[in-house]
Amino acid sequence: MSSRVRRVAVGGWAPPGELRRYLFGAAEYQVWLDAGVAPSTSDASGRSYLGMGRGRVVSASVTHGIVTERIVSLGHQRNVDTTIFEYLRENLHSPQIPPAEPPAHQEDSDSPPDYGVGFRLGWVGWLGYEWGAQTMGAPSARATDVQEDIPDACFMYIDRAIECDHAAQRVFALSLDGDDDWVHEVTHAVAATSRQSSLPRETSRVLSASLRHDHTAYESLIESCLAEIRAGNAYQLCLTNRIDLEFASPPDPFDVYDRLRSANPSHHGGLIVAGGVSLLSASPEVFLSVTPDGHATTKPIKGTRPRSADADVDAALADELRTNEKERAENLMIVDLMRNDLGRVCEVGSVVVEKLFDVESYASVHQLVSTVGGNLAAGITAVDALAACFPAGSMTGAPKLSAMRILHELEAGPRGIYSGAFGYLSLDGSCDFAMVIRSIVLHGSQGYIGTGGGITSGSVPRDEWEETLVKARPLLTALGADLAGSPVDVPSAN
Repeated sequence: MSSRVRRVAVGGWAPPGELRRYLFGAAEYQVWLDAGVAPSTSDASGRSYLGMGRGRVVSASVTHGIVTERIVSLGHQRNVDTTIFEYLRENLHSPQIPPAEPPAHQEDSDSPPDYGVGFRLGWVGWLGYEWGAQTMGAPSARATDVQEDIPDACFMYIDRAIECDHAAQRVFALSLDGDDDWVHEVTHAVAATSRQSSLPRETSRVLSASLRHDHTAYESLIESCLAEIRAGNAYQLCLTNRIDLEFASPPDPFDVYDRLRSANPSHHGGLIVAGGVSLLSASPEVFLSVTPDGHATTKPIKGTRPRSADADVDAALADELRTNEKERAENLMIVDLMRNDLGRVCEVGSVVVEKLFDVESYASVHQLVSTVGGNLAAGITAVDALAACFPAGSMTGAPKLSAMRILHELEAGPRGIYSGAFGYLSLDGSCDFAMVIRSIVLHGSQGYIGTGGGITSGSVPRDEWEETLVKARPLLTALGADLAGSPVDVPSAN
C-alpha cells in the first residue's frame, strides 16, 4: 500500500542552517539540499530541504565489490546481493501527495505554494565517478588506503524533512501519514530559531593542500589528451586533477559549508553527511532532473570565465565566453552526447535542445550552459534515467566509453565522489541531481577537492591549467588555504 506524504505549512520563518542545528545537531546521517539565496543572474531564490537519515542507508564500494545496507536506528548492517540502482528501484514507491495543508496554527492559508514540485521524501545521496565507470564497463581506479572508507555511492532514506521556500520566506514540514509529531517539532524549532543567526567560527587549520598533478605534469597530461584527439580516439576529454587536504584536526563540515554557501551561493548546492564522510557542494550544474510526470532535463556546463570586479570587464568576459568558438564547440559536443543518453530512455522524437549557449553568472565565474530535455518513455522511471545517463558526459568527454578508458590511464588515481552526482530520488517519481563539481569531500582530518576541464583540439594547455585554478580557488578560500596550504582570509559565516 502506498504511503501518503503530508506537506504542512508552518507559521513563521527561520534560517535553514539554524533549523538544521536545532533539530539534527551532530546526527550521523543528514542532508541539506540547498537553493538558498539567488545564485546567478538568471535565478531567483529557491527551496532548500533538510532531513535526517533515521532508517535505511545503502552504500557501495567499488574497491571491495560490495553493497551494504545499514539500519541506522538499530545499528544493524548487512551486505546485499544487488546493485545500488537495483536496490533503489526496489525501494521506491509512489505515494499519495495531496495539496499543502494550512499552517499548523491557523485554520486556513493564503495561497499555499504549488505542491507538485520538489523533494517529496525518499532517497538522498551521491554516486561517485568510479561507481559510474564500473557500471559502464570502463576501468576504475582503486581507492587509496586513506580514501578506502569513503563509499563510492551512498543513499539514505529520508522519511521526514523540512522545506524552506526562500523567496516566500515560508517553512513546510514533510512527513508520512501517521507521523503527527513532526509538524509540532518543526513548529517549535521555527519559533525557537527565528531570531538566531550563526556566529563566525574558526575552521580547522589546513596543514597541506597538495596537487596530484602539478602545473608541469598537468600540462603534459593535456598534451597527451590532444594527441589522443588527433589520433581520433576521442573528440573531447574531461581531464581532472585533485587537491588532497590534511587538517590539524577534523574540520566541522557545517561550519565549512556555512562559509562556502555564503561566498558561493548555488541553485544546486548541498551538504550530505554520511557517517564519517561529508560532501559539501556549491555545484552550479544540473546533471539530471525528472518531474513527477516524466519530463527529464539535463543542463551541461562547458565553458568558464572568471568574474571581474570591474563591471565593463566582467560584461566583456561574459560576452567573450558566449561567442568563443572553442567553448561553443566543446559545449555542443556534450549537448549531443546528452541528447543520445536521454534518447535511450525518452519517447522517440521528444528529446530537444531547449536552450543552447546560455551564459549563467555566479559569484566567482561565468558559465556556458545548455539545456536538453525529453519525455520519459512508458514504463521508464527516474532510476532508469539516472542509470542511462550516469556518469555525465560533461565529466567524461566523448565518445563516453573511449574517453573514460583514456582518462583512466592519464589521471593515475581515483576521482572519488568528485565528478559524480548528488541529489534525491523522490517518492513521487521525481528526481533532481547535481554534478559533484565545486565541491569538498571531508573525512576525519583529511579531504580533497577535484577540479578539471574539457580538452578539445583547440585547447591551450596553459589556459586549461588556469581554468582549474579558477574553479578550485573559492573552495580553498572557504577552508582558509591556498595550494601551498598556507592560511588566507576566510569569509565569515552568515
